[in-house]
Amino acid sequence: MKNFIYEVQPSRVLFGTRMLQQIKEECTLLNFTKVLVISTPGHIELAQKVTNLIGDNAFVHAKAVQHVPNNSVEKAIEVLKQLNIDGLVAIGGGSPIGLAKALALHTSLPIIAIPTTYAGSEMTPIWGITENGVKTTGNNTIVKPKTVIYDPELTVTLPADVTVTSGMNAIAHCIEALYAENANPIISTLAEDGIRKLVRSLPIILDNPADLNARADAQYGCWLASTALASVGMALHHKLCHTLGGTFNLPHAATHTVILPHVVTYNQKFAPDAMKAIASAWNTAEENLGGVIFDFILSLQAPISLKKIGMYQQDLAKATELTTKNPYYNPRPIKKEAIAELLNNAYEGKRPSN
Repeated sequence: MKNFIYEVQPSRVLFGTRMLQQIKEECTLLNFTKVLVISTPGHIELAQKVTNLIGDNAFVHAKAVQHVPNNSVEKAIEVLKQLNIDGLVAIGGGSPIGLAKALALHTSLPIIAIPTTYAGSEMTPIWGITENGVKTTGNNTIVKPKTVIYDPELTVTLPADVTVTSGMNAIAHCIEALYAENANPIISTLAEDGIRKLVRSLPIILDNPADLNARADAQYGCWLASTALASVGMALHHKLCHTLGGTFNLPHAATHTVILPHVVTYNQKFAPDAMKAIASAWNTAEENLGGVIFDFILSLQAPISLKKIGMYQQDLAKATELTTKNPYYNPRPIKKEAIAELLNNAYEGKRPSN
């Protein structure tokens, strides 16, 4: 076995149905006296429900948007000052949790995260803020939520398309963790099981949206995925998605969904151990895993082309340039011509082949 370093990051997790009812006690444990409950505009009723559970000293801020634009952070900081807030509760997907993290980065305020999707940013110390069309990311333990509440009941109303794309986002975290530069056997075990849980549960959820057992399995897979994301570095897939989302404002989870099969194909021959683990979790042969993932996405009626989610062909060259300018670590070297081909195939929605 190779030498490795494994660092455990402290966190408290409440997992199970009706766990949302514990939110007031969790606020008390963290000594919150004035709480800002952050959501997107579409989740304002859910945010109001949370404020009602907390009590009179909780206030709704339903203004989170995807990719965390810096102007939304600045406006929220003003709200914090006006209300004298000392605790943050983020409910929803990556947008409200991302805004809470950006606020914590500036203020050091503690966060309780209540995810309602499967994307998985709630367990990580990774933050991202977009300004002037460029998404900047970083790693700082101050932004990692102190408590995470997973309640499968909160995902029942999640639209089918978001269920699938956020689940694929979580799978992407697991896959890249398996071939990360600082991969270790503990996180690789979690990542493989995360893939297994999500691949099994997503089709069941689509067939029977009321199946809380399948939703709990998906949330468990999401927990494993976000733990992997928090513990090891990511690679080409995440660099591409940060570029496409931050610069071209493509929908975050859908972008992860479209790009993933193509990156797996790009890396397949350069990360054999990781590919073996992915194949095992997927219960498939190792040949052309990118094609297997592509077919899985199609079977769930999710997007398979950048063109369909709002990318313009004339922007592919700029995306290639930005991706290759300051590349993340990746098991296969980053070459501009190869990345251009990858992006063109993803734009057209071509099934990957080795």
